[in-house]
Amino acid sequence: MNRFLVATGALFLAMSGAAHAASAVNLDSEPRTLIVTEGGSKTELALAAGETVEFCSNGCFVTMPNGDREALTGAETVEISGGVARIK
Repeated sequence: MNRFLVATGALFLAMSGAAHAASAVNLDSEPRTLIVTEGGSKTELALAAGETVEFCSNGCFVTMPNGDREALTGAETVEISGGVARIK
């Protein structure tokens, strides 16, 4: 019985972690780049025109195309339109 509860709990945690990721949507007709800092590591997140990606499952900082920097918890959507990013 204990093994079942542990396995069920682990499965629940794994599924809930995957469900809570921020997403970025590029509504522009040209590529845009976000700089994502997560766990002390910086990466460039390139988004093609019309592309949507998920990232930042455990919270992160994002530098927007205009240079603004925002903290995300992992539940937000970043919409890029006209070269400007907005958090929803």
